[in-house]
Amino acid sequence: MYNTIQIVIVEDDTDLLNGLCKALKDDSRKIFTCEDLKSAREQIFLSNPALVILDINLPDGNGLNLVNEIRERNLKISIILLSANDTDLDVVKGLEMGADDYVTKPFSLSVLRARVNTCLRKNAPTSQGDVIKTGKYSFDFEKMIFMVDESEVSLSKIEQRLLKKLVLSAGITVSRDELIDRLWTDGAEFVDENALSVAIKRLRDKLDAKDSIKTVYGLGYMWVKQDD
Repeated sequence: MYNTIQIVIVEDDTDLLNGLCKALKDDSRKIFTCEDLKSAREQIFLSNPALVILDINLPDGNGLNLVNEIRERNLKISIILLSANDTDLDVVKGLEMGADDYVTKPFSLSVLRARVNTCLRKNAPTSQGDVIKTGKYSFDFEKMIFMVDESEVSLSKIEQRLLKKLVLSAGITVSRDELIDRLWTDGAEFVDENALSVAIKRLRDKLDAKDSIKTVYGLGYMWVKQDD
């Protein structure tokens, strides 16, 4: 089962923003709210959420510019646009720029919730039991079979634990302290942090995952969402 799904909602209408938060609230989700592009950029590029719900007309600019920035960085983030601009030309432009869906105002919160659920299901990595398939990778944590482009890779117990924690937290920064606590469970009072850096490097090298395992400087590491 996947960890908490992060959603960023960017909307300057406070009443609508509160309504969206209530409609999308779920124990499996963590929702962040922003009311302008500046704060949205900071939140999105820090947390790399699963989904961004983005108003086009914001106080400090056009939300489409943010869509372009997200796509230029090749982040695997789903985007649902919200706008009062409801012409076919507006919708086509938003979708062609890289949005996954375009919802025109006014809209039903229940309909938006259904669209959000569909979008998250569509873009989530596939999982069958302990088998996770994402991009060029297939990881079976029960049978300890780890495939990269149809080639099997041998991983140590520490590397397996590290990989599982990162993949199950895809798109979420996992702190160094949390990883150390998760990986070294032998009751040792002190673990040299360099041991984690070494384990990360070995895992990256074995999986050819320099683009998939991202270092979030000063915080920890993140498994970057992959195309299925």
